[in-house]
Amino acid sequence: MRSPFTRRGGQERVTNLLEAKGLHAAYGETRVLHGIDFAVRQGGVTALLGANGAGKTTTLRAICGLVRTTGTMTLDGKRIDAMATEDIVRLGVAHVPEGRGTFMELTVEENMRLGAYTRPAREATADFEHMFDYFPRLKERYKQQAGTLSGGEQQMLAIVRALLLRPRLLLLDEPSFGLAPLIVQEIFRILARIRQDAGVSILLVEQNAAIALEFAEDAYLLETGRIVMAGSSADISKDEGVRRSYLGY
Repeated sequence: MRSPFTRRGGQERVTNLLEAKGLHAAYGETRVLHGIDFAVRQGGVTALLGANGAGKTTTLRAICGLVRTTGTMTLDGKRIDAMATEDIVRLGVAHVPEGRGTFMELTVEENMRLGAYTRPAREATADFEHMFDYFPRLKERYKQQAGTLSGGEQQMLAIVRALLLRPRLLLLDEPSFGLAPLIVQEIFRILARIRQDAGVSILLVEQNAAIALEFAEDAYLLETGRIVMAGSSADISKDEGVRRSYLGY
């Protein structure tokens, strides 16, 4: 049986799944984003880099409709900037927030079922096995309380919960935060497999600029709510200022 997380073969024209133009965002009277433009290609990975407080997390929240915004955002050509969060989710946007957002008192199974709550139970349960192919540790801990998992396992569970929505766009906020380097490498290897199988587009916010630039094709550098550099990850990683400030060499 063909996995629902496997895309069909053939040549596909490269288009942008997500586009933002003149995006402003604010918390009350505090403005955080100042008219930024960015895009995420269909099936591509885009990294959003910047120091703490640059506006990276706010950008992800703006896409999800969690903060007040002006400007335009489109998903596959459809305006989403005026939509409610639940409607944006239904269009195929899944968000793995910083800190993972795992429901600690629930089991792994219960967390997964919450991720698939918008879908028929039988269909969602079938997808669980596909998720266990990627994250076999979670199968071993299926009935275990999420709060007893390691940090890496909690991050895996957060990613699975988002993937059970079958998203077209996956927003990842600091997936490496607080994790050992070997666990980080494992998670990014799995994400690469998922991206290859499902063709899901990914917008990655990541403090570890080296791994972000290696994983992504495109990148943007944010400073105090403004994009100061944009281009291919390969080109940005060669920039002397980026190397000195974010890559450490």
